[in-house]
Amino acid sequence: MRTLRRFRCGLLLVLMASPALARDMEEKLTIRTLKVPDHPGQEAPSVYVSGQVVTALHFENEVDPAKTRFLAWEGRFESPLIGGKKVVLEPLRDLDDGEALPLLVTLVDGTKFTFLVKPKSRKDWGWIDYQVNVFKDHDSYNAVLSSLHDSLNRERELREENERFKKEENSVDHAYATLLANGQAKKTPFRRAKFWRSKNEDMDMVVEVFSGPSKAAVVIHLMNTYYDESWKFDGAYLTRDFTSYAARPFALRMDRPVIVPGQSGKIAVVVDKSAFETEDGQLTDLALQIFRGGGLLQVAVAMDHTLIRQ
Repeated sequence: MRTLRRFRCGLLLVLMASPALARDMEEKLTIRTLKVPDHPGQEAPSVYVSGQVVTALHFENEVDPAKTRFLAWEGRFESPLIGGKKVVLEPLRDLDDGEALPLLVTLVDGTKFTFLVKPKSRKDWGWIDYQVNVFKDHDSYNAVLSSLHDSLNRERELREENERFKKEENSVDHAYATLLANGQAKKTPFRRAKFWRSKNEDMDMVVEVFSGPSKAAVVIHLMNTYYDESWKFDGAYLTRDFTSYAARPFALRMDRPVIVPGQSGKIAVVVDKSAFETEDGQLTDLALQIFRGGGLLQVAVAMDHTLIRQ
């Protein structure tokens, strides 16, 4: 199967969630407005959850507990809390990829909602719903106010992202990453420390790990050998180990985010010494993970702290 072939493209690792890790994910917990469409034939909206993290659905009117059903939750969730205008869910563990549990909510006025409860999205490294404000009346005061808050939050995020992009334009690390992605490693202070190849029916890969003065770098060469589908970049994440959600800063450049069949592409990552430092000033090893379209892990690279040259 195509899915199974994809899993062979890189080192697959299980990421375990815990209450401690939930604190590291705080910035990924979202509060959003969900306006349910009037057309019953449309697909049920999704709610994204994570193990041992509470997700609350807030409605305009009180919920009828006797007519609210969460199917197949036993063994996966704590007993759902239903009362007032809220339904509260808490998974015992992360749901498996592809799991979707139906949640049927009925309000005391007879209004019915159907949701699909799914595992946290791989996009943005673990985005989950902390609170979902559900509205049937799109023009009600509360619905408009909630949408306004969402818009203001998005505007703030875009403004912060634009500021980050401006800083990146003048960043030394991003300049080095650009040179590495363009095949100009000789113009950087880096020396290649490790090199390996990986080849299968989907992708030919070459991974180069570089040592540098107070910095380290990785260059990943990809050639799409699967002639039925393009390869799409889905995200890069740098953590202190392969089981942590505490992201560390890095600079990334690529020559193309989509690699069509038969085409090659490069991803370059530069990491400053500060990303390797722990709270007490010691250096620790890091783990770089690159994901492809669909949230599948393409390659994982261990970055040893000894790559940092003094």
